[in-house]
Amino acid sequence: MAIDLTSLLAHEMAALLRSGSTSSRALTEAHLAVAERQNHALNAWLLIDREGALRQADAADARIAAARRDGLDGVAGLAALHPLHGIPVGLKDLISVEGGQCTAGSRILAGYRAPYDAHIVERLRAVGAVFLGKTNMDEFAMGSSNEYSAYGPVSNPWDLDTVPGGSSGGSAAAVAAHHVPLSLGTDTGGSIRQPAALCGIVGMKPTYGRVSRYGIVAFASSLDQIGPFARDARDAAALLHAVAGRDARDSTSAPVSVPDELLHLAASDDEAASWLRGKRFGLPREYFVAGMDPDVERRIREGVAFLEDAGARVEDVSLPHTDYGLATYYIVAPAEASANLARYDGVRYGLSRRLEGGDFIADYLATRGEGFGAEVKRRIMLGTYALSAGYYDAFYLKAQKVRTLIKRDFDEVFASGIDALVAPTSPSVAFRFGARTADPVAMYLSDACTLPVNMAGLPGISIPCGLSEGLPVGLQLIGPAWSELMLFRAARAFEGLTAAASWSGMPPTHLAASNDGAGPTPADRAAALATLAAAALVAPR
Repeated sequence: MAIDLTSLLAHEMAALLRSGSTSSRALTEAHLAVAERQNHALNAWLLIDREGALRQADAADARIAAARRDGLDGVAGLAALHPLHGIPVGLKDLISVEGGQCTAGSRILAGYRAPYDAHIVERLRAVGAVFLGKTNMDEFAMGSSNEYSAYGPVSNPWDLDTVPGGSSGGSAAAVAAHHVPLSLGTDTGGSIRQPAALCGIVGMKPTYGRVSRYGIVAFASSLDQIGPFARDARDAAALLHAVAGRDARDSTSAPVSVPDELLHLAASDDEAASWLRGKRFGLPREYFVAGMDPDVERRIREGVAFLEDAGARVEDVSLPHTDYGLATYYIVAPAEASANLARYDGVRYGLSRRLEGGDFIADYLATRGEGFGAEVKRRIMLGTYALSAGYYDAFYLKAQKVRTLIKRDFDEVFASGIDALVAPTSPSVAFRFGARTADPVAMYLSDACTLPVNMAGLPGISIPCGLSEGLPVGLQLIGPAWSELMLFRAARAFEGLTAAASWSGMPPTHLAASNDGAGPTPADRAAALATLAAAALVAPR
């Protein structure tokens, strides 16, 4: 019976590669075919690099053949290969790949070509991964729905009329739709975990400093962190293992060792679940925010019950400064964005609008006015205001003090003996296009359960825990600094506990509809929904 290569998990693909049952070229061609066929309907990719991907796949196959010739029956040589060798990976389009595009989802970087590889790209090249292309994203990673991309929104493969979450929506949708088994995103306030939850996959935000930011387009430098998407915990752990580690070019990259145990999570569901016995989890009451979808809360509490049934202790805890997290984040992040985006001046990068008369200031304003989208302009203005004379102490400095209190809350809970926190990832499931774009505050509330983790610099992971009205719900696990291995073990244990659930491993329900290359694009769907919403507003009562 022929195997659908794109339905396999990355570690299953790796086993086939080592056994000689398939090749990296075959894997890459299968994924390219699906991505190219479905991108019209999903818009998950800003670049699909067929030629480059096949070239890398052939190189991976050559290395596998050479490894098979080494050692006793080739076992020793094959064992030395990283589990990601020959496996397709998607890269969020703010990651620099030498000679390739790096738009960060913005018109202002149209035409820009990266002059060097990001640190994580160097790491992936070293282990033999195959880059399928660059994924869509909210402009400069500012958004929670992927509706703020200058290149059009992304559809969620579970329901093409809904968003995949953001800002790493393209990376999440590509993994959920089986275009790639693995992808990388960035998480500034939830931009990995929230789209992972809305798309029904695994997504981790590592400890700040675990992965080098060298070669990544910056949004908010004290918050940004690179992390993996996958369809199960073992694959996500292997991707983190490949990209994590100290990099002297990034002063915030920590000299903390990367545990090789990330490559050896339990294969057996029963063995994985047994790890939970005796573990203590905290359930923070503040994460069940006002306005949370009641069905989402039910799925989370069902997930908590699974943990308790497996022998874990779940205790109510309090993180009292959580309620200030949203306001604090939306002072700190825009302030850092205002500083980071000042470099886009029409001279050094991408788009340039040169007006007659040689007036540099006029050129500068024209370039930024045309190149930046509305959400980016909004955040630049907020950040510039918060940093301006007379307001710095009242806003930015006070926000940094509150940030310290948010981190102290986490420290005190973990110091009490709690191993990890369990909480919702998102207060709702995927919402329809246009449902929140007219109300920025409602959009910002999408990250209410995720952004405190960024403020504290801690690791967090989102894992699927069921469906609400046919759409995925994500369970979030949060640990102390450098506890990624523990979080992956907990995530793998939860997978083992829920392996028999009807939703476990279920493919997105709208994948078949994504194959229609002549149907509406996500932009078409968004426009149609906007028209319906406008008509409803003016309809007679």
